Amino acid sequence: MGTLRFFRLTTAMAIGIACLLSGCAVTSGPEGQAARSSALPSPTAPKPSSAAKPVPDRSGARQVGKASFYADKFAGRKMADGTRMDPNDDNAASKTLPLGSAARVTNLDNGRSVVVTIQDRGPYVKGRIVDLSPASARELGISRADGVARVEVVPLSTPTAGPGEAAR
Repeated sequence: MGTLRFFRLTTAMAIGIACLLSGCAVTSGPEGQAARSSALPSPTAPKPSSAAKPVPDRSGARQVGKASFYADKFAGRKMADGTRMDPNDDNAASKTLPLGSAARVTNLDNGRSVVVTIQDRGPYVKGRIVDLSPASARELGISRADGVARVEVVPLSTPTAGPGEAAR
């Protein structure tokens, strides 16, 4: 048996076993190759709504949640707005506030607050609403030992809609 024929046979067997285990239907297409059943989603089908990007929030509504801060490894890396992350600046990341927004972040445990500029996207941890530069976190009294703090984020200004965004 030739190497190519052996490869095709083992590939077909692996596909068959995977389909049996997952319950998908496979039909034989032209040239004896396995083809997708029409019951399976198309690779170009839209992603489920849970994978949708967050809509920019221009409502000015306050948010309460947890704040974390950038790890040292992010210093100098590009942020979503194209600038480099400066750990000594007032930059921050938000999933929903438009880039370029100014927001007051208040530590609800000690009442300290700082004004930050939203320049990046994130945080990508459930329950966290803002990632802060290390300098902003220090001003709020968030230590490395704490890692996170309960905060209130109040937007102070939001830029007009950018390209591809609908103004609200």
